Amino acid sequence: MPFPRGKKPTVTAGSKIPKLQTATTTENQEEGPQVKRSSSPPHGAPKKRTAFIDITNAHKVQISLPGRKKETSKKQAKKTSSTSVSAKNQANLKKSSSVSSEGTSAEREKTDTEEEEEEAQRDVATPVEELVVAAPPAAVEVPAHLQKQAIPEEFDIDSENSEDCYMCPEYAKEIFDYLKQREEKFVLCDYMPQQPSLNPEMRAILIDWLVEVQENFELYHETLYLAVKMTDHYLSQTPVHREMLQLVGSTAMLIASKFEERSPPCVDDFLYICDDAYKREELISTEASILQKLSFDINIPIPYRFLRRYAKCVSAGMDTLTLARYYCEMSLMEMELVSERGSLLASACLLMALVTKDLGGWSPILQFHSGYQMSDLAPVVRKLHTMLLAPPDDKLRAIRNKYSHKVFFEVASLPLVNVDILEKALSQ
Repeated sequence: MPFPRGKKPTVTAGSKIPKLQTATTTENQEEGPQVKRSSSPPHGAPKKRTAFIDITNAHKVQISLPGRKKETSKKQAKKTSSTSVSAKNQANLKKSSSVSSEGTSAEREKTDTEEEEEEAQRDVATPVEELVVAAPPAAVEVPAHLQKQAIPEEFDIDSENSEDCYMCPEYAKEIFDYLKQREEKFVLCDYMPQQPSLNPEMRAILIDWLVEVQENFELYHETLYLAVKMTDHYLSQTPVHREMLQLVGSTAMLIASKFEERSPPCVDDFLYICDDAYKREELISTEASILQKLSFDINIPIPYRFLRRYAKCVSAGMDTLTLARYYCEMSLMEMELVSERGSLLASACLLMALVTKDLGGWSPILQFHSGYQMSDLAPVVRKLHTMLLAPPDDKLRAIRNKYSHKVFFEVASLPLVNVDILEKALSQ
């Protein structure tokens, strides 16, 4: 506690340290006498407060700072001598008269004050050589591969969001380029030959059920896509019995919910939707197994994010985007499309939606942001068209029923584009 300016109170043997007069201390004084401390701080020292060390032992704690050892030792020596001198002066004060005592005390306090001021000035003083400001380093030229790519004005789709920090307009292009590079780490192949108890139909039934789970829990579409991706990566590394396939899918949805959702469902919710076919310990054990097999790297690029980005390039309406999302979600059940990269699959779905709506083909701005030419998309577009042209399975109706609702513009009921029109668009 800082003392008021002027004359400092004299601390004698058995006297109390002056305290800050607050409402609390006043009430404590009225309730009863103050408890005398076993030791008192050095003369002239402010009242110390600490969270972890008793203030009576504060003088025993030594803190070493680099470059301040000599100054610290000098200060300790000075404090020790000041304490011894203070003790002697207190003994002499008892023998002297009150008038001479007051004069001596005032003179001693003045001397201590001057010493403290000189000590503070020495602490603040800085050598002249330390005041020399170092010259700024010379500008280093940024390597070409680290320089930010210049975006032509006609391809700039992020400047309109310059005031929206959530859209990250300065880094949006770099973010999606990075996600496109990460896709190479998560390339899959047809893993069904490694699963003796499974087949593509069982996988399609599982994904159809996951779509219903996503609707019932009102989860994000990103959660659904990520759960399917994690399930495929886990099945590509671990043989799973058909009776445990639903456990793997629901656990992957749980992990994806923790990654994507603000309020993810709990473990009991997933046990309930599985009709209590599995125990809590089994689900938690499966969760640990999936994370370990994926090396805890679950930030897998999904086609849904690329689809929204590419639709923005051509200012596609919500009905066109929803149609492309319908194609993209239907592709989740197709084992033949598991090996396709998410960015390529999203581009093919958007191209099919644009051709179906007669909104043009693959424009230069889409080529710039996606990095794909029409020749890259043609094989995937043909696979999508063949998949959608096949008669629907009555057991796999979740996605078609979902996109037949008015909320999704009833895009599932739209007629599929003619193959001749599609081939004409692909040949441009």
